[in-house]
Amino acid sequence: MENKTRCKWCVGIDIYEKYHDEEWGVPVYDDATLFEFLILETFQAGLSWITILRKRENFRLAFDNFDYKKIAQFPEDKIQELMLDTGIIRNQLKIRSAVSNAIAFMKVQEEFGSFSDYIWKFTDGKPINSNRQSLKEVPATTPLSDAISKDLKKRGFKFVGSTVVYAHMQATGMVNDHVADCFTKEKH
Repeated sequence: MENKTRCKWCVGIDIYEKYHDEEWGVPVYDDATLFEFLILETFQAGLSWITILRKRENFRLAFDNFDYKKIAQFPEDKIQELMLDTGIIRNQLKIRSAVSNAIAFMKVQEEFGSFSDYIWKFTDGKPINSNRQSLKEVPATTPLSDAISKDLKKRGFKFVGSTVVYAHMQATGMVNDHVADCFTKEKH
């Protein structure tokens, strides 16, 4: 593999480097991908992102390719089946929140035309370029993630605290937190 300067959090683990190079910080405007990241971020709450990345394909299978229309209609027996799925995080509250978040997601779509239109209105439709010089400058939350978290909760979303929301903003490119010397900084 080429010797490239990357954000230090991903260096040395192939799956992390691939995610960093190809996805993290890339602006996402389609609802399907925004929902996928929302589900993954909510399951990550209290865990490491590498844990979720390693189980991503298992989540994709378990949650019908992150199809929010299907997830919103998961019956109780499907939830119980997911509780037995060792390929995902078997947290009952998080599994149930995936269902309620799918319902809330569709309500936002009805109100705003798309979830993308809703979430990106917080940044006027453009990524925020953070100009961080080092990893230690990257915050866990910001006043903006606090505001988005509060609004999402008001709309019925669960497991969307400010830290989860900020991670979602980073993952979907709402904020570009690649450090200054990272080779992807200007690419996204």
